[in-house]
Amino acid sequence: MYQIGDIIVYGGTGVCRVENVESQKAKGSEGPRQYYLLKPLYQGGTIRIPVDTKVFMRPVISRDEAERLIDAIPTLSPEAYHDRNFTQLAAHYQQALGSHECADLIELVMSIYAKKQYVESKKRKFGQVDARFMKRAENLLYGEFSVALGIPFDDVQDYIAKRVGK
Repeated sequence: MYQIGDIIVYGGTGVCRVENVESQKAKGSEGPRQYYLLKPLYQGGTIRIPVDTKVFMRPVISRDEAERLIDAIPTLSPEAYHDRNFTQLAAHYQQALGSHECADLIELVMSIYAKKQYVESKKRKFGQVDARFMKRAENLLYGEFSVALGIPFDDVQDYIAKRVGK
């Protein structure tokens, strides 16, 4: 169970702070149920969820893990995923997002970026589905790296570029 003040990754929302853990009796239940009150760090609002929710939650990665993942970026060469069927394209991207693993998010961002460079070299327009999923993956990844590395969200992209020498 997470404690007040813990920083966690919650589902597709990303990085959140546990603001409170409270008990409340729900209608029709036998006893009180515990809830987390989560405050997303990079979005507005608050989220109230049962402690025993099936939605994915985990602690934020460590600084060492973030640096290890960033240092491995030059060794990666993910290929752009091309599919004219928007539903299949979105499902492919959603699968990578759904793993909630930074390594998968890095590969997703890199593969979509490779696709962006390819289509722009052919003087074609970058797709909206691709752009939307790249932004989502970047936001999730940069949010977690920001906390793990102790740097502002807006500085993460430059930090990565400097660390990998680009």
